[in-house]
Amino acid sequence: MTNDNNRPHQARSQQNGSARNATTLLTASLLLALASSAAAQENTQSTSTPSTNNAKNLQAVIVTGTRTQNRTDSSSLSPIDVVPASALQSTGTNELSAALARLIPSLNFPRPAATDATDSQRPATLRGLAPDEVLVLVDGKRWHTSALVNVDGTIGRGSAPVDLNTIPLSAIDHIEVLRDGASAQYGSDAIAGVINIILKHGAQGGSVELDGGRYQRGGGKQWTGSANVGIPLNGDKGWLRISVDDGHQDPTNHGGVDIRYPQLGEKQVFGDPTVSQHNLFLNTQYDITSNIQFYAFGSYHFRDGISDELYRNPFGYPSSVKSSLNALYPDGYQPLLESRSTDQQLVAGVRGTTSGGWRWDVSANYGGNRVSLDTIHTANYAYLHDFGYTPTTFFDGIVSNAQQLVDVDIAKDFNLSWLPNPVTVAFGGEYQRNTYQITAGEPSSYYVGTSGVTGGAQGFGGYSPVNVGSWSRSDVAQYVSLETNLTDKLGTSFAVRHEDYNDFGNTVSGALASRYDFTDRFALRASVSSGFRAPSLAQEDYSQIGSAYLTPSSAGPGIAPGIYQTGLLPVSNPVAQLLGAQALRPERSHNYTVGAVFNPIDPLTLTFDLYQINIYNRIVLSSTLSGLNRPVVVDYLAANGITDVAYSSAQYFTNAVNTRTQGGDLVGSFRSNLGGGVLNSTLSYNYNRTQVTHVAANPEQLDALGLQLQRVTYRDIKGLLANSTPRSKLILNENYTLSHWVFNGNLTRYGSFTAYSNSSYLLNQTYSPQWVLDLAGSYNLDDWTFTLGLDNATNSYPDKTIAANNNDGTIPYSNFSPAGFNGRYYYTKVIYHW
Repeated sequence: MTNDNNRPHQARSQQNGSARNATTLLTASLLLALASSAAAQENTQSTSTPSTNNAKNLQAVIVTGTRTQNRTDSSSLSPIDVVPASALQSTGTNELSAALARLIPSLNFPRPAATDATDSQRPATLRGLAPDEVLVLVDGKRWHTSALVNVDGTIGRGSAPVDLNTIPLSAIDHIEVLRDGASAQYGSDAIAGVINIILKHGAQGGSVELDGGRYQRGGGKQWTGSANVGIPLNGDKGWLRISVDDGHQDPTNHGGVDIRYPQLGEKQVFGDPTVSQHNLFLNTQYDITSNIQFYAFGSYHFRDGISDELYRNPFGYPSSVKSSLNALYPDGYQPLLESRSTDQQLVAGVRGTTSGGWRWDVSANYGGNRVSLDTIHTANYAYLHDFGYTPTTFFDGIVSNAQQLVDVDIAKDFNLSWLPNPVTVAFGGEYQRNTYQITAGEPSSYYVGTSGVTGGAQGFGGYSPVNVGSWSRSDVAQYVSLETNLTDKLGTSFAVRHEDYNDFGNTVSGALASRYDFTDRFALRASVSSGFRAPSLAQEDYSQIGSAYLTPSSAGPGIAPGIYQTGLLPVSNPVAQLLGAQALRPERSHNYTVGAVFNPIDPLTLTFDLYQINIYNRIVLSSTLSGLNRPVVVDYLAANGITDVAYSSAQYFTNAVNTRTQGGDLVGSFRSNLGGGVLNSTLSYNYNRTQVTHVAANPEQLDALGLQLQRVTYRDIKGLLANSTPRSKLILNENYTLSHWVFNGNLTRYGSFTAYSNSSYLLNQTYSPQWVLDLAGSYNLDDWTFTLGLDNATNSYPDKTIAANNNDGTIPYSNFSPAGFNGRYYYTKVIYHW
């Protein structure tokens, strides 16, 4: 029997693989390393200042979280990871988010499926917090966010974060991940931390790369071609770097047979979407004078993704259009949502230094995302009933957002007679304007009619005129920061930032960090900061409202038949306000971090950091408030002037909860000579636990209606905001270089997680920890590099979902699985570099 959507899928087997490795062995090895390090530290004497000796292993100068010019990652006041391009390229993925998730234990990148377009613009999370609570910079400049809002029941529900996968790996020199709150330095969103992507600079060098691979089962064939080249401008006065990236991936399928209708065979396609993407990235710099530079970088990214919706079986067709649908889709059908996403960003500025030592930088920044949506291979039942035919492809509308910024940054190092080291004073200002827009789809995509048959395009109904609009807001910010070493052993920094938004007012954030180097091999560091995240325009104004006609039998006793609306309402909507919605306020946070840096012997570096993040007034998507078509609600709305629109259910964004996140990061790296080669070993571990500490009182409007409606549900409180992400993640990476050969092994253990049900606690399911082993080998021949690799070499799969939660057998795996459920992946790469 063939699939009606005409997309190739392989037969599924029930084979599961697992990598059973001894946790106790890894723990024991780490404890031995710590013990030997402690013994070495007792015999170590300080011989020099921290600025010159603490970077024995890693001498990378960092620019994230500091305004000084000589701070290194190993002498930083806050925990920071520096990920070189070579580490990103050692993974088998070309998705930046996925590559980072395999290298940094506090970062996770789940792979949801059948969740509208969320599976083609997947969000990444840092320290278990929301995807939009981490700030993304490119060369220190704020990157724009996605226009899509994740309104499905997946990790990151309610967020519209940055899509990291729009930035090609070929353009990246390295990445700095600051694991600390940084709102005082950078403004909104930097509650969990900062991901700063540093681009390749200069005219020298380049590469051309072609890679491809596929999964062992379930399809998913992929290929990517990329190139990066530097071009000198006017001799040595400037340079231009060009990066291009082009790729395609076929869908994967790990769906199952509907146990109610086994005669239909496997119809539900469940897995990664079909994705084709094209990317152009430019980066340039030109010396206007010896002390003044012009710089600019920008990108254009286009992605065409086709995501699977839930399969419609022929036994569920409405009786009034059953014969027509049987003629159109005799074996049922699975709607597909096509999202055509366009990202654009351009940053341009001038920077320089004065004769007095002042460093200045003035820049303008524009970025935006536009997503056009179409539902294909589908039908509109109401349209079919009323007109005798139905389109099978619908234009659903467009969502778009944009940011415009102007930044001024000024810094200078002052030598004060009463301090042994210079004081870096930095200050500046920023103007930011954000816009958001929703454009309606074609009428047939949201048509409802009056027949009582379900209306709107099946799978994803289009945006109707009640959803559309264009919104904007502005923000003016100022900051000042001080950083110095008060003594040769004690470093400290202080920052404060003020912001003024025209929609919710003022906010002030502050940060204080310090580090004390007891010796040149052992230091303690700590920081405390306040932070905030402004509600996005998408959270304030996005709406997705559908309609359905309820007959006397479907409406229920005492409820008038007719057309009822349902969906997500913006907080400004009068109905939402009558149901308790209020203007959104910024989230606020208090971040605390304390840690140690230990370099007992030159080849070994250990860092350990504990943290606590308290977030107040977190913005979440409310539960679905149902039963709004009951007489008591209809009368209540009518008494308040709402008589022309009826609702059966609704939800809205709300500042409903406070959370506390506690955890720790442990990173150990060791470099050794082995068998004529060099072995680099890294063991990193993150433990992270988030708890909801307070839920705002239910709006009195809901309580007064007597419907026992709750603004935030058990599933959100216990699951999506807390335990549906793994509490722990361990990564052991081994990289061995021998002559022309490079071998890389990456073993990751994802801790257990729990999926919660609003129906009954008996349907909650805790999934077992999962081990994933990635292996790769490369051979360097002159200017060529040839790589063969296996991701998930042991073919490990997560636990199957229990029968009560697997959609009658058609969706056998959880969308929360941090490692996905695609199994073993074979790939090869060929790189020519110069």
